[in-house]
Amino acid sequence: MTELSIRPFLDSDLPMLHSIRIAAFVGVFASFRGIMGPDIAKIAMRGAEDEQTALLNGFTASDDNRELLVACLDGQPIGFAALTFDPVQAIGEIVITAIDPAHSGQGHGTTLNLAALSRMKQRGMRVATVGTGGDPSHAAARRTYEKAGFSKVIPNLVYYQALQD
Repeated sequence: MTELSIRPFLDSDLPMLHSIRIAAFVGVFASFRGIMGPDIAKIAMRGAEDEQTALLNGFTASDDNRELLVACLDGQPIGFAALTFDPVQAIGEIVITAIDPAHSGQGHGTTLNLAALSRMKQRGMRVATVGTGGDPSHAAARRTYEKAGFSKVIPNLVYYQALQD
């Protein structure tokens, strides 16, 4: 079995990271659209993929309070974790993470999250946060975060209503 390596982002990684992101989140976006229903989803989810593209792109620029870690097998990216660091409050956040679905279920997400937590500790963070969905499409993400040691959960519900004339 090939060992997973974690390294900093390289500019040449970006196209592959977007491919991984798209593949990893296609089920999530479909789930959200199914939960909302087509009338609400066509409005509320209109720019979701573009916003996520911009979010990942924002982590590629040099910034002391952001970092993008890349998970590789045989030198090829199979996942990533985008981190932020708040040195004033000493809180680190995993903002977005993804593992290529072809490599999911093999512990790579947990390894990546443990590396992210290690990086936060190196940067002097005292608390780590990560947000995820409570819907079925996020079940694997929740398991991965729990395996990495996250255990304190504050439920968050988002309600939607179509407004018709």
